[in-house]
Amino acid sequence: MFKLASSLRSHEAVQRLTAITSTKPSVSFVAIGVTAWFIMLQLWPCQMRGQHGTTPHIKHIVMGRCYSYMTLVNPSLSYDCEEIWRRFEEAVVHPATCNVSVQDYHPMFDLMPQIWPCNKFLFWSKTRSLMHSYAAVLQHFWTLEDTLPGYMFNDLVWCGLDKESGNDGFDHSSCPEWSACKNHPVYSLWRKASQNFAEMACGNITVLLNGSVVNAFNRKSMFGSVELDSLSPKRVDHVNIKVVTNLEGPYIESCNKGSIANLIQILQFRGFRWTCTDTDQTLMSLQCIQHPKCSSTQTCANSLTSN
Repeated sequence: MFKLASSLRSHEAVQRLTAITSTKPSVSFVAIGVTAWFIMLQLWPCQMRGQHGTTPHIKHIVMGRCYSYMTLVNPSLSYDCEEIWRRFEEAVVHPATCNVSVQDYHPMFDLMPQIWPCNKFLFWSKTRSLMHSYAAVLQHFWTLEDTLPGYMFNDLVWCGLDKESGNDGFDHSSCPEWSACKNHPVYSLWRKASQNFAEMACGNITVLLNGSVVNAFNRKSMFGSVELDSLSPKRVDHVNIKVVTNLEGPYIESCNKGSIANLIQILQFRGFRWTCTDTDQTLMSLQCIQHPKCSSTQTCANSLTSN
């Protein structure tokens, strides 16, 4: 059985906090959920800042994560980490900085195939922190960061020096923003990783969206532009949409309002079966734990303990 990377990272915190007891089971579950508040070190690389160059010691980080993944996360798998790095380096440092396409990463991705069990896939958009907390508490979801490429390249920045510079290697002084490139080297890798992840999805999948922002479902997001189109109605039985708003609002979108309706229309048109909820109690309890000073916390806690 595979083990989630997020479960590994939170295991010690879970052991320390599962001893917390309460008069009602639902409150006990909320207490256990405190562990999720500490799972904030995983970051989805959704925005690049132009003043930052390639992450220092990137080769050592990527290689170390590759060996760690095989040793600690998924010992049943075996990969050639040296060859994976070589293919990655070839894709990045030879083309122009803003011309690293998805196709350039194909040789690297061909070296790390993976198969994931059904009914465990978790997708998200604009809910990064809460998504990681949710996955850590329930401990049966698989996210993009739990795949080998997601685990290896999470929260890293990279770009190569242009061939015209006469140098090979990575640019450690400055990398362009995603918006400045047609084929940004970081964006292209995550686009390919996201496509592969969605193509593997099967059974019941979950999508976590933020109802406190305009366009909770955005066709230009990674989920809207890549993952959604890569899902197969022949492999996916149900798409379970969970819309969550901030405790203090604003309450902009829900299952019946805003861009979520557009997502549902796309799912229906493509033949997916779906459900949608904007009152998921697990997500509400996590928000209460993460924001204990919010005025809505007591109302949230009362609603949980009354069930």
